[in-house]
Amino acid sequence: MGIHTAYIGAGSNIGNKLLNCKSGIQALTRANKVVVKDWSRSYKTEPVDYKDQDWFVNFVVKVETTLDPFQLINELKSIESDAGRTYDSIRFGPRILDLDILLYDDLVTNSSGLVVPHPRMHKRRFVLRPICDIDPKIVHPVLQKDMQYLLDRLGENEQRIIEYKCD
Repeated sequence: MGIHTAYIGAGSNIGNKLLNCKSGIQALTRANKVVVKDWSRSYKTEPVDYKDQDWFVNFVVKVETTLDPFQLINELKSIESDAGRTYDSIRFGPRILDLDILLYDDLVTNSSGLVVPHPRMHKRRFVLRPICDIDPKIVHPVLQKDMQYLLDRLGENEQRIIEYKCD
């Protein structure tokens, strides 16, 4: 049982968005199988794909874990469910809590219930900007480009994000 490094994205656009995200990460650490090693800044982010909804709060955490990626995704989905997350018919619609494995070591997998690296992360400013807060030189294991390179390739007016200065 080794120690693995994972990057987890947290997002919410319902209720107390920042508290929802922070509570989700705190729930993840309670089992003592995940230790947060670094935390990005928080951002208010424009919705992507389904636009008719409130802006999100997003951040990324770097964690060390003894969980394998399938155990980790099951834990994340359980935390989302406990927070009140429902899966309705609107893809990319409003959600009280969204927790995603963005990267897990250098793993590349595409199986039922788990795709790593996250399949759209290289197109998402709300993922790339926070990862770059932690380490802009992390290399995407499929694209073989670092996160700063990927962030710099997004159009300037796409997916507006604003650092979330809060309590």
